[in-house]
Amino acid sequence: MLSFRSVSHDYGDTASVSNVSFDVGAGEVVTLLGPSGCGKTTLLRLAAGFETLSSGEIISENRILSSSGLLVPPEDRKMGLVFQSYALFPHLSIWDNIAFGLRRDKMEKDAIAARVAEMLKLTRLEKFARRKPHQISGGQRQRVALARSLAKAPKLLLLDEPLGALDKKL
Repeated sequence: MLSFRSVSHDYGDTASVSNVSFDVGAGEVVTLLGPSGCGKTTLLRLAAGFETLSSGEIISENRILSSSGLLVPPEDRKMGLVFQSYALFPHLSIWDNIAFGLRRDKMEKDAIAARVAEMLKLTRLEKFARRKPHQISGGQRQRVALARSLAKAPKLLLLDEPLGALDKKL
């Protein structure tokens, strides 16, 4: 499903990821563990196409996504990334945050409404649909970010600190 081959990434003179290789198979759940600053988030951002490799390759389904440069843009990778900071649009409602990617993909309005309703129900956020991100809790914001990523039905879901603020009942 996803392969990292001798992946390295530098921020200026500082190596953030150095010669990392591993595979993620279809249906697998893989967890990256390590201290703050060891490169976990950078690996996710590299996989999603938000950072450029210094060296190595990232391959998904026998297609090279990155090879010392960006070959496939993030929007064509069929991956969802839930950022540690949620990255919600503060001026948009919860409903519109979830619909954002679907609208960019030019999905039909009725299909968008149905998919957003499905994601709101899945994350138990139906009654918060018209609120803005600052009007809900941190756990609820994290669920919005998850719903937004899942709405596009990605083949691969990348989660950065996925359980950090989730409500215990969920």
